[in-house]
Amino acid sequence: MTRIFLVVLLIILVSCHSHSKKEAEKKFDVSLLKQNEQFRVAGEYDSLINLNKKYYKLADKINYADGKALCYINLAELNISLENFQKSQILFDNAKEILDQSEDDLHKARFYNVYGRFNLELRRVDKAFQYNNEAMSLIQKSGQSELKNDLLFSIYFRQAIYFIQKKNYEKALEYFHKAKKLDNSGLTDCAIGDYVYMNKNKDSAYKYVSTAYKKANIRGKDDGIALYANTIMGEYFLTNKQYDKAEETLTKALKINEKTKRIYAYYGKYIYNDLRVLYERTGDKEKAYFYLKGYTDAYYKTNTSLLAAINQDMESFITGAQKDAEHHKSKIHWIIFLSLAGLSLLGLYAWRIIRALGKRKEVLAMEAENLKTRMNDNKQEEVLELGKKNDPEFLNRFKEVYPEFIDQLLTINPNLESSELIFCAMLKLHFTSKEIASYTLVQHRSVQQKKYRIRKKLNIPGETDIYHFFDTLK
Repeated sequence: MTRIFLVVLLIILVSCHSHSKKEAEKKFDVSLLKQNEQFRVAGEYDSLINLNKKYYKLADKINYADGKALCYINLAELNISLENFQKSQILFDNAKEILDQSEDDLHKARFYNVYGRFNLELRRVDKAFQYNNEAMSLIQKSGQSELKNDLLFSIYFRQAIYFIQKKNYEKALEYFHKAKKLDNSGLTDCAIGDYVYMNKNKDSAYKYVSTAYKKANIRGKDDGIALYANTIMGEYFLTNKQYDKAEETLTKALKINEKTKRIYAYYGKYIYNDLRVLYERTGDKEKAYFYLKGYTDAYYKTNTSLLAAINQDMESFITGAQKDAEHHKSKIHWIIFLSLAGLSLLGLYAWRIIRALGKRKEVLAMEAENLKTRMNDNKQEEVLELGKKNDPEFLNRFKEVYPEFIDQLLTINPNLESSELIFCAMLKLHFTSKEIASYTLVQHRSVQQKKYRIRKKLNIPGETDIYHFFDTLK
């Protein structure tokens, strides 16, 4: 009878402890992910870093490995926004190693959703689809949760973006509208307006863009959503030659960017470029030059001083995690001794903890410096896109892909101007005269005249096809 009583008591104690532990873990998840998203949208870098450090230590204290994985995912997502892809990959690897041992579909869905975004940034569209579809499958299998709708919104939103990359615009719009049902912030309105506008439906675009802009003003927050809304509203005004409104809105976007740039570092250069175009069109050459310089500085500084600071914070986080791992390792023998000493029911539970720790004690071991970059940097595609946008960075990127081409041109004629080198680069990429006219905002006749001048400067015979001539250069 006594033996039966002890068995029943053991089952009750283990069951009660297991239930309370699961409740604590659910509270951990909700609190961490809700606050993380608030800080991310607000552009509050320091708060986001400190939050994840604090919760990582808490997860370690309560032996919650999945909690550590969520911290890794949050910081990996931050580094995607900062275009710090190598560090993102390290953090994703550590999260995945933990989640491979997990049975929580919600956590895995969160991982694959963010990892899909990471792969899109590396131009792996098929991989992005694959991982986001995995996230969708997992979220559908997961039980009810306070976080489920938030994650489902993100999955739908990313799916729409991936369909745009695949040029399946009907499906993209379908998923945007699914996301919109779960979103009151105006973010989806921004994205739909941006998407519709890119597909040349300006009237419909204005409806969504203006809705997003109004929602951002009502919210009254200078955050990532307001940054997006003001930027696309400014670009809409710019395209429609409403230059006063464009200047006002883009200047506001730039001010928001100053506040949020430690998380949304990539936005600044686009706003600078929009302002550069604005002042070129209004004839203010001094301001156009100022913002062109600002664009160039922002482009290069993003990956130097700013990322140096970010890397320092990330290294501190990783080093701290490694110390935690070593701390656990040194305690294992002591815990084993206590369990074998016969602490009855608590000893049994301690043994389960040790067993779990034994499987995961090397989860945090990392060799950051020796990790090979897994990025598939498709520079050719990037150069084409920059050329189509008439981006000031086009020539520099072109030189990286065709390092000898410009030197050969300058050997033939050292007096070629920068604008002529850009024109030759576009011909090298086989842009048609019509395309060049469209991308550079000039008339088709001007492009033909420029071709004629280039022929003279490079001594290209009249009977030689100009594209064939550039094909013969490396």
